[in-house]
Amino acid sequence: MDSQKEALQRIITTLANKNEELHNFIETLSHSLAGLQVNTTQVVSDLEEEFDTMFSILDEMKESMTNTIKQEQARKSHELQNQLTQSTNALESAEELLEFANNALDIRDEEEFAKAARQIKDRVTMAPAFRLTMKPKATDNMTHLMVDFSQERQILQNLKFLPVPRAPEIDVQDCLVVDNTVTVSWKMPVEDSKIDHYILEFRKSNHEGLPRVKDEHSWEVVDSIKTTEYSLTGLNFDSKFMNFRVRACNKAAAGEYSDPVTLETRAFNFSFDSTSSHLNLKVDDRSVEWDPQGGKGLESKIKGKENKGSAHLTNLKNMSSGTPSPKRVSATRSPAVRGGRDRFTGESYTVLGDTSIDYGQHYWEVKALKDGKSYSIGVAFKNLGKFDQLGKTNTSWCIHINNWLQNSFAAKHNNKAKTLEVIVPDRIGIYCDMDGGQLSFYNAENKQLLHTFKTKFSQPVVPAFMVWCGGLTLSTGLQVPSAVKSLQKTENGVGGSNSSINSMPQ
Repeated sequence: MDSQKEALQRIITTLANKNEELHNFIETLSHSLAGLQVNTTQVVSDLEEEFDTMFSILDEMKESMTNTIKQEQARKSHELQNQLTQSTNALESAEELLEFANNALDIRDEEEFAKAARQIKDRVTMAPAFRLTMKPKATDNMTHLMVDFSQERQILQNLKFLPVPRAPEIDVQDCLVVDNTVTVSWKMPVEDSKIDHYILEFRKSNHEGLPRVKDEHSWEVVDSIKTTEYSLTGLNFDSKFMNFRVRACNKAAAGEYSDPVTLETRAFNFSFDSTSSHLNLKVDDRSVEWDPQGGKGLESKIKGKENKGSAHLTNLKNMSSGTPSPKRVSATRSPAVRGGRDRFTGESYTVLGDTSIDYGQHYWEVKALKDGKSYSIGVAFKNLGKFDQLGKTNTSWCIHINNWLQNSFAAKHNNKAKTLEVIVPDRIGIYCDMDGGQLSFYNAENKQLLHTFKTKFSQPVVPAFMVWCGGLTLSTGLQVPSAVKSLQKTENGVGGSNSSINSMPQ
């Protein structure tokens, strides 16, 4: 009976998976049908635009060449008209002189005849008819402005659709995901000299395997890529995976998309947990800021309800060397319950991260606001007492920066402190290796190691933060930087100052 149930359960699981696969395939087909109509309309529009452009070019060329012919006609007409006018005037002058010469033959008086002959000779010498070039300065031939469109006609007659580029191929083995940068590499299945550029599309996803048509994220586009590799830098890995696809383009057409690939982009993501924070802290998902007015409206409601318990007194004793405060905050403020755990209170100006670390290696960064008086950054067990201050207990590890009265920079755990002889960086990176039992702090800019705690974490930890008179901003979705990984390989076994306050196994 049990074996039959198990077999049936396997069949049910198989059918359910197949149903989901068919559902996704049907969505893909429906999406493709709708896209086909849209894309057909688009390519017809593009074709009409190309032909309109060609017609426009031909019209412009026709007008330009016609103007050239008309200009040549005008030039020749001007030359010939000038010659015609000059020749006509010369002919009139020559006819008049000829008539005068004929009349001179009839003169009987020798003296008058000689005078007329001299005049005729002088006029002939100066006559325009004898100074004109009797050759046209221009011809009526216009064949030098003829065109031969036989080659162009042949080209137009051979006009056809430019071959669409084939789909590129993305090789997952050649892709690289490191330091919140994804490098995608692809190749063409066959060499294509007509490729002008590539278009890369990507989107975040929490689904492994092939991309889904209906996904929570839309595709983002990187256009005009001239090489077969591209790196997306400065990414925030707030999803488990990213989908990638690429298409090749020539001067006329874009090819089909490559088969999409899905790359894993896991990183540690968390936010500040406002339900755990001290009421004097103003908390958003990625920032926490000291707010001395926070929770004052609740004071009248909690008078007379002070907790006089021994645990409270013990913690008050431990606070004697704790965080300085210009005004002591009541340790009996009405708590806000989160999963059965009270808010931090007293002088424990603390807020935790909302996601625990159970295993693996994780990294996040914190930047302090300018002019902050005091803050701590580290991790703690989730059962950290509501009056406990970070680094004062054996359940919390932190580095503490104090800029009030005197500056100090120290690593703290189990109420022990180790002064760090380094400059406090603007941004601090935190690396937690649950499996290896290690908590390290780095200068986030140059990955200089600031301090390392080595301990065996007996239970999950959460990021923990203390702020007094200042604020912190949080950066998550970060991979463990490769520089930190390299440092971790060489750091194991390092003693000295980094191990001087390492805790015993918890």
